[in-house]
Amino acid sequence: MIRLTWVQPEDLVGHELRQAQEEGKDVEAIKSRWLTAGGHLAPPTAGASPTPAGPRLRALAEQLLDELDDATHLPAPENKAPRQAVSGGGARARSALMRHSGEREALRHRLHAAWLGRAAGCLLGKPVEKLPLTAIRSLAKATGNWPLTTWFTEKGLPPELREAHPWNKRSAQNSLAENIDGMPEDDDLNYPLLNLRLLRRHGRDFTTTDVAKLWLDELPAARTFTAERIAYRNLLSGIEPPHTATHHNPFREWIGALIRADVHGWTHPGAPAAAADSAYRDASLTHTANGVYGAMFAAAVIAEAAAGGGDVHHCLRTGLTVVPPDSRLARAVRHGIQLAARTTDFDDVVDQLHAAYGHHHWVHVIPNAALLAAALTHAGGDFTGSITRAVSGGWDTDSNGATAGSIAGLLAGHPDALPDRWTSPLKNRVASSVPGFDGIGFDTLADLTTELAQERPRP
Repeated sequence: MIRLTWVQPEDLVGHELRQAQEEGKDVEAIKSRWLTAGGHLAPPTAGASPTPAGPRLRALAEQLLDELDDATHLPAPENKAPRQAVSGGGARARSALMRHSGEREALRHRLHAAWLGRAAGCLLGKPVEKLPLTAIRSLAKATGNWPLTTWFTEKGLPPELREAHPWNKRSAQNSLAENIDGMPEDDDLNYPLLNLRLLRRHGRDFTTTDVAKLWLDELPAARTFTAERIAYRNLLSGIEPPHTATHHNPFREWIGALIRADVHGWTHPGAPAAAADSAYRDASLTHTANGVYGAMFAAAVIAEAAAGGGDVHHCLRTGLTVVPPDSRLARAVRHGIQLAARTTDFDDVVDQLHAAYGHHHWVHVIPNAALLAAALTHAGGDFTGSITRAVSGGWDTDSNGATAGSIAGLLAGHPDALPDRWTSPLKNRVASSVPGFDGIGFDTLADLTTELAQERPRP
């Protein structure tokens, strides 16, 4: 039997109970009914439980998901903030146009470095995705790579440790130091590619419905995960945005929208509010509240970094201006920044973040945004320091490495400023199942992104 991940009703109930509770809903009665009937709480790491539910339990799961969708919640700040309060009034501010060829070329260099940085950071985190923090540290220490400074490797790894902490099974064959051969396919690269096509097809004034139609046309369903897979299923069931983000979607505050934010920032250099607005329209297909704010925060940070200022601390502060200050996302980001600013040893920063946010699922946006902000702060924007800290902190290692690499690449300003050990193995080649992009080079992607960054908004 096929156990399709992230969509089985009996697996969604446990995740929805947790998410609804975070939103202030009273779920104790529903939780009791579910557990009494033989239901289980959410799978801790995988997207599906080992065995399917029987017909009666599955029917109950569908019923309880409906009830949880309808349950009322407390008026937490993130549940009641209007869009205008968090996206600069919804203004489609225009990015600063390059006045002469030198400025255009400088932007292209920054964007080239950002694409390379996103790929390198993602690739660094791929083999240890889903592994607990203790396993990541043990694997790296056993090969003399702690604090983390370069790619993970199996060379010199004791067999018993490899057996105790196996690499991510999908990534070990193409993301260890000894077997990297170009950038393998990953959703952290697929979504930026899709968003390039979105902007080329629909321009800056795209709608959330445009995003939905593009996905149905260009994105293979099996390349989606968590909230994106639920939204895709909802689209196929005839549910339209924004209800795609809420119907039986317990992953609506996870990290998926944040990993789609880069192109919105890259194409709005120096216009963080406009970048956040663009990210909002994209994220609303799949996410709500903090899930959307994570995307807006990242887009604004990236937009500010794309302008060429070079100060990561200023960029992070700018990112916080586009989200509700009392939201859980903003509080977690500030916490990560503050810990990193006052703590010398980054392992201590990570331990404190895990103590504060370890109750969340490892793909939830709250812990990952806090870790991302802490890594960038502690590294001061340095490229190697940013991606290695982001990955060494655990949780969604490839996604955090990717976003840290994108931002640190922009701050580095030029692809030649990135250490060769990170860029040479990429071989200027990206694998993708998005039609028309498989095998494309990072230099070509920089050209395409630069063109979009210079386009004037439609009247």
